[in-house]
Amino acid sequence: MAITTKRPKIKETVGALYYAFNVMKLTGEFDPENYEETVKSDVVKTINTTDNTGSTVVRASGADYMTAYQTSSADNEVEVVAIDPEDLYKMKGEDIHENGLVLGGAPKARPYFAFGKLVKKVGGAVEYVWYPKCQLVENTDEAATSEEEFSEQNDTITIKAYAFDNEGHISVRVNSEMSNFPEGLTEEKFFEKPILNDTDLTNAITPAA
Repeated sequence: MAITTKRPKIKETVGALYYAFNVMKLTGEFDPENYEETVKSDVVKTINTTDNTGSTVVRASGADYMTAYQTSSADNEVEVVAIDPEDLYKMKGEDIHENGLVLGGAPKARPYFAFGKLVKKVGGAVEYVWYPKCQLVENTDEAATSEEEFSEQNDTITIKAYAFDNEGHISVRVNSEMSNFPEGLTEEKFFEKPILNDTDLTNAITPAA
């Protein structure tokens, strides 16, 4: 057989941060069909993603029969130079009053939101990713005194992504290095609203009349 040589593109930079709050059901449950408008924010320094995967070895007849794998969630640790304070308070489930007062720290359920990330590669290749069902699980808030020269004072937010459908899928992505990358798909179209399935992707490329 012939040997095929592949030269995958190397990463160049991370792109913007995208998120859209989920309009949850009256029971407080995640609603996969109802989101607020998507927010784009060019504030990202780094994104570190960790898939929380468990494995179990099934033994039979005195031997390893198979290994069962299960991915239960994914953690996205996002370092940002800044983040919209009102949206951060909302992610934390804090009480935002009409007069601007914010009450925080109470044991309240945090809202779900979709989180989108963009990776740009050398030569123009891209990867677009949506995590449709997420919650903020941790954030840092540090400030230091100013020195003679300006120095960045970055914060880190940790976003946990959960399974959003009955099959246990956690993320939705497309990669322009793949041969079946959708023709006509752009960053703006992909991130206009969260994509959860084939129909959503088709509608993003060619909106229904």
